[in-house]
Amino acid sequence: MTHDLVRVSRALLSVSDKTGLVDFARALDSRGIGLVSTGGTFKTLKDAGIPVIEVAELTGFPEMMDGRVKTLHPAVHGGLLAIRDNPEHQAALAAHGIGAIDLLVVNLYPFEATIAAGKPEADCIENIDIGGPAMIRAAAKNHADVAVVTDVADYATILDALSAGEGALTLDLRRRLAQKAYTRTAAYDAAISNWMAGQFAVEGPQPYRAFGGSLAQGLRYGENPHQGAAFYRSPGIPRAGVATARQLQGKELSFNNFNDTDAAYECVAEFDPARSAAVVIVKHANPCGVAEGANLLDAYERALACDPVSAFGGIVALNRALDGEAARKIVEIFTEVIIAPEATEEAIAILAAKKNLRLLLAGGLPDPRAPGETVRTLAGGMLVQGRDAMVVDDMPLHVVTKRAPTEAEAADMRFAYRVAKHVKSNAIVYAKDGATVGIGAGQMSRVDSSRIAAWKAREGADRLGLADSLAKGAVVASDAFFPFADGLLAAAEAGAKAVIQPGGSMRDAEVIAAADEAGLAMVFTGHRHFRH
Repeated sequence: MTHDLVRVSRALLSVSDKTGLVDFARALDSRGIGLVSTGGTFKTLKDAGIPVIEVAELTGFPEMMDGRVKTLHPAVHGGLLAIRDNPEHQAALAAHGIGAIDLLVVNLYPFEATIAAGKPEADCIENIDIGGPAMIRAAAKNHADVAVVTDVADYATILDALSAGEGALTLDLRRRLAQKAYTRTAAYDAAISNWMAGQFAVEGPQPYRAFGGSLAQGLRYGENPHQGAAFYRSPGIPRAGVATARQLQGKELSFNNFNDTDAAYECVAEFDPARSAAVVIVKHANPCGVAEGANLLDAYERALACDPVSAFGGIVALNRALDGEAARKIVEIFTEVIIAPEATEEAIAILAAKKNLRLLLAGGLPDPRAPGETVRTLAGGMLVQGRDAMVVDDMPLHVVTKRAPTEAEAADMRFAYRVAKHVKSNAIVYAKDGATVGIGAGQMSRVDSSRIAAWKAREGADRLGLADSLAKGAVVASDAFFPFADGLLAAAEAGAKAVIQPGGSMRDAEVIAAADEAGLAMVFTGHRHFRH
């Protein structure tokens, strides 16, 4: 039988994070609740003058093996798992002198923080909690009679509920706490299993996969107002970006802001800040302008020139610390988010005048070569794959046409291929002198992406009052092979002079012949960059 109200007579406290512990325990004691505790928690409470029994008194065994064994005992788990109105359970408690435990307060060894700090393997292993999850799961299973607290933030909720219930807790609260408890242990085990997979170099598909995270921010809604959403931070060594960023100003990030800002920052990280300044402008998860420059102002102006219409209300990502000159220029048009590794005080002061503009400082750039995984849900399951960690600088460029690219064309080819990696497929990128001049994204046919990119380049020329398209003399990057020559010929008609693509089509010979006839230089990378 499930009771709505359960009176709390005894609580077991065993916490790693001792924030608020003394005040919480003192409040429980003032309500006549008996306290049992372990290890460092016991010492903290005893030193504070709070009446408390050490768990060893219950079990009859001292803590042993450096604290690895202390609560794994029937005197503890019997007190948590016994059903209060089950005669057999109550008889077993009486026969063995086991007292019921009505409230369990446990937060786990800081495994996630340990791996995030890059500690040695032995330290990580020692921070895998065993007794804590066992007690949490036991109490959560028996939530009909026991309340379980796994989060310091819930201390106040418990005390308020005890006051309102005259020392008893409601079934609704116990259910909510039980669900939260299983969520916590699931995320904890996911962090451990995924760390082990990386640490022990486990290869190939695994029989089971678990993913977890901690709530970083509740969001007003998802992609659309009728969709609920939240942002969760993954455990482990953090990847520099939107998850590590400090937000200095502006409204809270929306779901789409998070998505677009991540896309922008991952793209700009392809450009080594030691080599040149780089700026990426993103709209709806696709780059609409990318450029390198002598400085950030130069790079921003060249990136903006690619597609200033789409850039309105976009995301701006920079690969160097934002300075005053660049900040002053960026705020001339409406911008949703600016993300950079750092920012000067002058830049911060300039942006402060734009109260709604979000400024994020990520503290570093993500490594485009670093391994990792991406996860996408689908009906009834999920797709898991390794991050696209291929970088064009590591790819040999095989010249397949009669004409080899010039040194300048080869540099632009690499630039364009870095960008194409971050453009939704089918992706075509026109670039010249280290800046995009036309981008075609997300079309069902590659020739349509090529035509759109050429049209964007023509629009750019019209804005500048130029007779020739910006595509004239440009290079073209394709994220995958040209299945037919039509997409390549569209680039040639627009004025492009060189092409970089993976190769691998059944019609490669036909495409190469078309390139030779058009006088194009073309290289194959051997690696495609599909991004769906």
